[in-house]
Amino acid sequence: MKQETKLVTAEELKEQRFFIQKVRAVTHVYDHIPLAHVHSYGCQQNVSDGEKIKGMLAEMGYGFTDDAENADLVLFNTCAVRENAEDRVFGNIGALKHYKKRRPDMIIAVCGCMVQQEHIAQRMKKTFPFVDIIFGTHVLHKFPEILYSVLSTEKRVVEIPDSAGVIAEGLPVRRDSKFKASVPIMYGCNNFCTYCIVPYVRGRERSRSAEEVISEVKGLIEQGYKDILLLGQNVNSYGKGTDVDFAELLRRLDCFEGEYKISFMTSHPKDCTHELIDTIADSKHISWHLHLPVQSGSDRILKLMNRCYNREKYLELVNYAKARIPDLMLTTDIIVGFPGETYEDFCDTLSLMKEVGYDSAYTFIYSRREGTKAAEMEDPVSDEEKGKWFRELLEVQGECGENAYKKYVGRKMRILCEGRGRSRDGYYTGKSRQNIIVDFNGTEDMIGKFVDVEITEALNWALIGKLI
Repeated sequence: MKQETKLVTAEELKEQRFFIQKVRAVTHVYDHIPLAHVHSYGCQQNVSDGEKIKGMLAEMGYGFTDDAENADLVLFNTCAVRENAEDRVFGNIGALKHYKKRRPDMIIAVCGCMVQQEHIAQRMKKTFPFVDIIFGTHVLHKFPEILYSVLSTEKRVVEIPDSAGVIAEGLPVRRDSKFKASVPIMYGCNNFCTYCIVPYVRGRERSRSAEEVISEVKGLIEQGYKDILLLGQNVNSYGKGTDVDFAELLRRLDCFEGEYKISFMTSHPKDCTHELIDTIADSKHISWHLHLPVQSGSDRILKLMNRCYNREKYLELVNYAKARIPDLMLTTDIIVGFPGETYEDFCDTLSLMKEVGYDSAYTFIYSRREGTKAAEMEDPVSDEEKGKWFRELLEVQGECGENAYKKYVGRKMRILCEGRGRSRDGYYTGKSRQNIIVDFNGTEDMIGKFVDVEITEALNWALIGKLI
């Protein structure tokens, strides 16, 4: 893989704007507004990429539909982190074959992390000949050119270059919300955890300039956005080698006027610093939420995972964060059944979970990823046994979550209302500064606004309250 990160030039972006107009000229002769169905699988970074794809499609004259069967263009933006995500994509692509047979002019596109893997790309080309466009993560900005090529030649386009990755500024964005926005601040990863495919499909770490990020966030706040989520495979690595690291970037984003909330994901423990925790503690707008994936409580397994920290270092960070931010919401990721893990190793994870007392945890049974080092390790523990461990972990985390949320009962919290709730009929839902889900007796006109709520009940995954 080439190591040089490329900044897409203004001239290259101008060329893509030319292709946007070319596609628009083609779609203009339709007897209807062409409709696109865009579905993004996986992480928030994929969702953000999907918003850029929809932004380009909108400028090319497309409307949007949730109905894939009647769309003129169907695009799946894929995820490669877990095997079941790939299986779901393959199943959904297969279902499109019948639509394509009935409507030969339908364009089917598949992009994203999944197809950036060579073995998946080859399978796509051989097994799904009715897919018109296959493109990888490093050419998203060239989508207008790719689409125009298919429209004008009716020939399949496959574009999956081997690259360390690019940064393309100024792409159009069609956001899914009018008050919540995701802002990528960096792309790629240099960590090479042995179970993870991300560095191979997203490329090497590369940070957007602080000026670009600050300008985008400032503009969103001025437009009325209230919840800004900063994205990166490892946001703590932002700006390495420059005079603006992640803590400094947060300080600069914290100084704008108005009521808004800044969140971020995901943090790697090896790069999390006291300075970053102090910045969160001393801020006005930064969420009191730290997602700090531990993956395992066993030092032996952490070493096999190439996580570059140990249990002691992790707990030191957690204890410092809890001391500096008493109302901190702490969440994590945990993998159960990593190759070579024993029940004793798993028990170390259980004891860590009890010691930390996470508010919430995203837990997964290990998923083998071809091309990673862990895929070559011996894995003698049966799926049935891993399932037993997994259920034991969920039971412990359920108790931790319920205990963590009880402390908020009787307190007043400032909530950004996001829409209708699911816990009770007639209730609305939102999130606190800690990113805790809170359901309350709100009204439709509160969506997108901050309101005060008194907490009356704690569940093991959310809070219930009444409007003040």
